Amino acid sequence: MRFCFPFAVAACAFFATASLGLQAEAGSGTRPRATATRSSTAVPVSRVDPRSGQQVRTIVVAPRPIAQAPASDPAATAKVKNLVQEAAQKFDVSPDLIDSVIQAESNYNPFAVSPKGAQGLMQLMPDTARRFGVQDVFDPRDNILGGVKYLRFLQDTFKDDKLAVAAYNAGEGAVTKYNGVPPFPETQNYVAKIGKRVGKTKKAAENEKTPAAIAGAKDDKPVEPQYAPVRQYQDAQGRVYLTTQ
Repeated sequence: MRFCFPFAVAACAFFATASLGLQAEAGSGTRPRATATRSSTAVPVSRVDPRSGQQVRTIVVAPRPIAQAPASDPAATAKVKNLVQEAAQKFDVSPDLIDSVIQAESNYNPFAVSPKGAQGLMQLMPDTARRFGVQDVFDPRDNILGGVKYLRFLQDTFKDDKLAVAAYNAGEGAVTKYNGVPPFPETQNYVAKIGKRVGKTKKAAENEKTPAAIAGAKDDKPVEPQYAPVRQYQDAQGRVYLTTQ
């Protein structure tokens, strides 16, 4: 009987924990941040109960975070674009580069959380967020300003946008160690993806400007001067006169 009681307590604890996990999962759609959890694995653990001295078996349920889906609200996307422009001007970083990094990192999901623990729009690791003064990684403005400040630091450190992007993905130490883009497939693909996005954005912007530039060139064409016709007349003495009056 001494063994059954601890085991029953452990079983109750298991079902209570599982119930809490299901409740959190059901309510995750209304939570403002990716802090809801659900049960992912159940691990049996054996231990000795300090009171009874009997060996008891418990179930430990490990929770994992659930990231919310990115918002499809056009107003939210427009807000992010405005924040990108603000950060670009503040830290003198290309808005096309910032926008490309956000697309690659989180696809505009402010609540994104990676398996490695990177968070928010620009997927900042907790140490990096603290290092660059981010108070709330799930606040779009705070996250973008911190991420762009980090990008500016990497640009100043490596004097090359390609290396800055590589360091953003693989870390400053890896770029320093290999004296260039690290030979990691993930990082090399990441650098190529960012470069392709930036190039595509710039090309699209140039194509939009070309018709306007042509129209502007036509409008700026100097106007040909208009002259009054020349008239000729002769006086009584036979003298010939030319006039535009």
